[in-house]
Amino acid sequence: MKQQKEVTKGVTLKGKNDLTKQLNLAMQDYFSSGGFKDPNLSADAKISFSGFLSDKLLIVMAIRKGIPYSLFSLIQSVTPFTVNDWAKYLDISSKSLLRYQQQNKLLKSSHTEKIIELAEVTNLGSEVFGSNEKFKRWLETPNFAVGNLKPADLLMDSYGKEMIMGELTRIEHGVLV
Repeated sequence: MKQQKEVTKGVTLKGKNDLTKQLNLAMQDYFSSGGFKDPNLSADAKISFSGFLSDKLLIVMAIRKGIPYSLFSLIQSVTPFTVNDWAKYLDISSKSLLRYQQQNKLLKSSHTEKIIELAEVTNLGSEVFGSNEKFKRWLETPNFAVGNLKPADLLMDSYGKEMIMGELTRIEHGVLV
């Protein structure tokens, strides 16, 4: 993954590294807390966030269990999306998100799946563009390759997410439409 040299969402590189460390620790805590049906997943598993995003079985297990709001909050902090963006993508009100926060309860599996999808998109987008800020700008700019729509508008469903992932991969490899 490329080093980020710019300030992203008001977070310096050092702050970004601290968030990544917190996110990695939260992932380890989440998977070591139990409740997972995989016998190969030990209580002392060292699962990083990027390792999680590359392991489809772990993703499926997390979706089925749901993630706590505290983990979502860390994921949210490393994405370019606002609380209002998240509410829109999750098809949930901001007040409902606040209730999840206050109770730190597990998010529904449908919400967890969308959170992970957006984390995957952010992970690739930030790598391709070098920062969340540049990636956010790309998301908000109408794009010929996706029918002159804003890529952010396509993130509402999984088919749109796949279109955006495909476009990011093409950009990464220098294949422009």
